Amino acid sequence: MSPSSTVMVRVPATSANLGPGFDSLGLALTLYDEVEVSILDDTPGAEGDAPGVEVHVEGEGAGELDTGEGHLIVRAVRATLDLAGAPQPRRLRLRCHNRIPHARGLGSSSAAICAGILAARALAAPSLSDDDVFALATRMEGHPDNVAPCLSGGLTIAWSDLSGTPHKLELSPHGGVRPVVCVPRTRLSTEEARGLLPKDVPHADAAANAGRAALLIAALTQRPESGLLLAATEDRLHQAYRAPAMPGTADLVERLRVARVPAVVSGAGPTVLVFGTADTHDLIASEVGSDWHIQPLDVDRSGASVESPETR
Repeated sequence: MSPSSTVMVRVPATSANLGPGFDSLGLALTLYDEVEVSILDDTPGAEGDAPGVEVHVEGEGAGELDTGEGHLIVRAVRATLDLAGAPQPRRLRLRCHNRIPHARGLGSSSAAICAGILAARALAAPSLSDDDVFALATRMEGHPDNVAPCLSGGLTIAWSDLSGTPHKLELSPHGGVRPVVCVPRTRLSTEEARGLLPKDVPHADAAANAGRAALLIAALTQRPESGLLLAATEDRLHQAYRAPAMPGTADLVERLRVARVPAVVSGAGPTVLVFGTADTHDLIASEVGSDWHIQPLDVDRSGASVESPETR
């Protein structure tokens, strides 16, 4: 085990897809969960004697999340230690201060997975590389588009090669990129949203998305004018198919885009991500109404961080 038995992990919210970049593009946002992970006793117990777990949750998910072995961060810690061949601790304690909304399309599950993996590596699995961390996070999440920006920060492109190994490329968004999230009260699971997607799509729609995704990279890194971003955020692969599960989200995206505001579904939804400017906030507010929480954010450029409590 590490000389330090406690680490602090900070993980950012993320928005995936960004319109046309389905399952490939992601953006880290300045909204964070903070997790303290402590190994209280690393002495192995008797065979068959289950390790003890304490989970304390404040903020998002308090009173709802599993506070035992089923907690996603606990599962990520266990999986990381198994991967590294490290012993499981007898007692594990988590203190979670959650700000990322759950089941809203802002990467809360990816943040939890990355937090658990990074904490376990810092405490007991230093031999694991960054590639190992990314591969395990992708395997636990099921796809890499949210875990990539959570780990790296900024704008990321994620893909898997023919062997199934995930890869990511980190890009630095232009300083003029101003994300705004519109978060509804309703929730939507990624599994439900993904279940609405067809097995096949028209070739013309695929070609259109390929062009828009390329344009979006240029707009976000070089020329973030609202007109260019409006064209670059058009999507034909997933948003319309998912609209029946989140009609309010689909309606808001359409109304904002008619008003020439670049708006997309954040991840699997139902949050709406807007690329705003200084003069669009009032327009966004007029279209959103009282059932949504509007939160201007910046792009997180550092990604997840780990430190011991003594350095805070």
